Amino acid sequence: MGLKCGIVGLPNVGKSTIFNAITSGGAEASNYPFCTIEPNIGIKPIKDKRLEKLRDIFNPDKYTPTYVEFVDIAGLVKGASSGEGLGNKFLSHIRNVDLIIQVVRVFKESSVVHVEGDINPGRDLEIINTELALSDIEILSKHLQKLEKIAKSGDKAAASSAVFLKNINERLSETGSIDNSEFGENEKNLLKSLGIISVKPVIYVLNVDEEMLSVNFSNNDIEEISNIAKSKNIPVIRLCAKLEEELAALEDEDKGAFLKDYGLEFSALDTVASVSFKLLGLISFFTAGKQEVRAWEVINGWKAPQAAGTIHSDFEKGFIRAEVISYDDFIRAGSEANAAKMGLLRLEGKDYTVKDGDIMHFRFNV
Repeated sequence: MGLKCGIVGLPNVGKSTIFNAITSGGAEASNYPFCTIEPNIGIKPIKDKRLEKLRDIFNPDKYTPTYVEFVDIAGLVKGASSGEGLGNKFLSHIRNVDLIIQVVRVFKESSVVHVEGDINPGRDLEIINTELALSDIEILSKHLQKLEKIAKSGDKAAASSAVFLKNINERLSETGSIDNSEFGENEKNLLKSLGIISVKPVIYVLNVDEEMLSVNFSNNDIEEISNIAKSKNIPVIRLCAKLEEELAALEDEDKGAFLKDYGLEFSALDTVASVSFKLLGLISFFTAGKQEVRAWEVINGWKAPQAAGTIHSDFEKGFIRAEVISYDDFIRAGSEANAAKMGLLRLEGKDYTVKDGDIMHFRFNV
C-alpha cells in the first residue's frame, strides 16, 4: 500500500538517529540544525510473532513480513509556516505522509545544541503543533476562497464544502487541533486531498536518557507530555535513540542479550512500527506454505475479494471463495490437514470480512 510515516520535530531532537535505528538507512545525524534537508526514506518490517511462528512451522523458501515506510523530515523551527528554516519546503514533505511521528527531546545531553537554547519538551511540542496548524489554516483559507467563488455561481457541492471548510478553519484557529473521527468519508477525503496535516494520526515519541526508559520513571517533562497526549488520545512511546541505534547495529543473536541488560523485552522501535500500523487502521492476514510465508496488510473492514486483490488483481476479479483458518485455530490444530478434520477450516464468500491473523488461500477463476 506504500503507507508512509513521517518523523518530525525540532532540529537536534534525535529524528535522524531514530531513523537510522529504524531502517539502518545511514541518514546523516550531526550536531547542527538542518542537517537533513531532503527527506530520507526507509522501510521497517513489522515484527509479528505469529508470522515468525508460521515461518518456524513451514520452513519456507521465502519469508516476507509487512512493512511501514518511514520518512525522516528535516527539523521545523518557530516560524516554519512563514518560511523560516526552509519551512514551506519541509511542511510540503509532511503533507505527503499518512501518519506523523513527532519526536520530542527529553534527554539532557549538553553537547547536543538545542535550537531554542534549553530543554523544554512542552514548549517544543507547542511550537511544532502551532506551526502545523498555521500551515493548515493558510491552505484552508486559500481553498475556501476558491470554493466561495464557485459557490456564487450556484454550485451546491462547492457551497457545502465551503461551509465545512470554514467551520474547520475556525475550529483550527481557536483550538489548534481538529478531530478527524467525527467526519464522514467525503469530508475526510476532502481534507486528505488538501493535504491537511492536523487530521493525520500522530504518535509522540519521547527521546529520553537511558535511566528514563523504565515505565516507573517519571519527571515533570514526561508527565506534561503524557497529560497532553492523554487529552488528545495520542499514543506516547518512550525510547533512547542512542540505545536503539546501538541495538540496530548488532547481529540478531546478540540483540536479545543487549535488551536483557537494560531490562527490556523488545526494541521500542518495534513498538513504534506496530503502533503506526494499527493507528493507520491496518490488519494483517497470512498466506503460508513451503514456497513462502507472508503477511499482507489490508484496511480493517475489507472483504475477502479486496484482500485477494492485494496479492494480484486477477484474484479479486475472479474471486470464488477463500479458504480461511484463524491463526489461533491453526496453532491449536498443528497443520492445515488437522484443521480441516477438526472443522476449523472454513470456506468464505464475497461478503466475508477479513480478520486480523486469518490464514487465507483464495480460489479464483479468470
